[in-house]
Amino acid sequence: MLFSSSVFLLLFLPAVLLLYYLPLRRWRMGQNILLLIASLVFYAWGEKWFVLVMMTAIVLNWLLGLWTGARLSKGRSTRLPVTMAVVSNLSLLFVFKYLTFVLENLNLLGTQFIIPVIQLPIGISFFTFQALSYVLDISQGNGQPQRNLLYVGLYVSFFPQLIAGPIVKYETVAEEIVHRQENWADFSAGVSRFVAGLSKKVLLSNQLALVADRILNYDPMSLPMATAWIGILSYMLQLYFDFSGYSDMAIGLGRMFGFHFLENFRYPYAATSLAQFWKRWHISLNTWFRDYLYIPLGGNKVKHKSRLLLNMSSVWIFSAIWHGANWTYLVWGILNFALLMAERLVRLEGKAPKPLGCLYTNLCFAFTVTIFRLPTVGAGVRYWGALVGLGGSLWSAQSAYFLQENWILLTAGILCAFPIVPWLRACTRGYGMVVEVGQAALTLAALTAVTVLIARGSYNPFIYFNF
Repeated sequence: MLFSSSVFLLLFLPAVLLLYYLPLRRWRMGQNILLLIASLVFYAWGEKWFVLVMMTAIVLNWLLGLWTGARLSKGRSTRLPVTMAVVSNLSLLFVFKYLTFVLENLNLLGTQFIIPVIQLPIGISFFTFQALSYVLDISQGNGQPQRNLLYVGLYVSFFPQLIAGPIVKYETVAEEIVHRQENWADFSAGVSRFVAGLSKKVLLSNQLALVADRILNYDPMSLPMATAWIGILSYMLQLYFDFSGYSDMAIGLGRMFGFHFLENFRYPYAATSLAQFWKRWHISLNTWFRDYLYIPLGGNKVKHKSRLLLNMSSVWIFSAIWHGANWTYLVWGILNFALLMAERLVRLEGKAPKPLGCLYTNLCFAFTVTIFRLPTVGAGVRYWGALVGLGGSLWSAQSAYFLQENWILLTAGILCAFPIVPWLRACTRGYGMVVEVGQAALTLAALTAVTVLIARGSYNPFIYFNF
């Protein structure tokens, strides 16, 4: 089920909210049961039997969490249950996401494995990492094991962030599962945040996708340089508004039910270095790898530079593999690692003027995300050629057509990708009532436009559902 579907907006969400706040308002256990059932229905709506995969992960990690907590309370090592949690969760992820890819590549080397047809459960990387986080947090003393399976089930499957994040660490919401406090301020802020995210998705990302897909499907070597840049710029904005829009909706929905999720994006395109960029993009995933991989390996507190290189390369390789079973993701990860190492060596951050640093960062992201987007590494390299003018002309009637048809959309996307809204809020301090009325009017207008587009059936799945 999609957040941007009429079924979710007009049926599912209103029904859950009405049940949560009317008959179950003063019964926390009843509310949690409702949210768990609603979350399972939400996932099963499109995944049918794959909901059993998620339920298996829930039960498995609940048992491992109890085992880990029991050993920790007795002062014994938690290495065995933690190892079993890591192996079992990653094995589940491997079978569904990577087995076919591995067998296909082994066959290219001369083996003759039969390639099974395995459908990928939506969002498996997200709920697997979240379930594993539960056991890891307990082992580190950042939360108590839940004896009630219901609470673990709700933590892993909670529908706002189930399919595309943000990845919520157990320690972040452990207390709120039982002791959260709902209030009107949170609920109204949650509604506004949800509408903002929905607008990003429907009004910006979906429209930019039409431009990006059309241009990126051309033969790169026939593209004028300007057209190639319009295509990759459209995809950069599409990707950002698609993913940050989903995160906004998830955070907003969480607040409607009394949960407070951490931010997942902080205007990454305004960053002045790649290091800063990746601290602002998909923050929950980067934090997950930092806390559960990079720091346990020693982080940057190591004596030898070779060990630091190993630690950082491990994070980027695993991050690349997390995104999918394709060589393009691995090359994308290696490129980012190399660029970050180069930045560290020359100590770039803070040296260049902010506009130049921002331009450099976005150019680097444009070239790396090209490999991320195209179906093969070769196609990505050929598109690089178009970006530097090897496709022929620098400008053509085709370029003029795409720019003329989409300049308003691209301008709106660029402006919304930068911290214009916080700047406007800072400029309008002291005009609280005017700002609130304006924000309410803008939210209502956006919701109206979104509703019209959704009623026409003009939406597409979220990109990160594939991960």
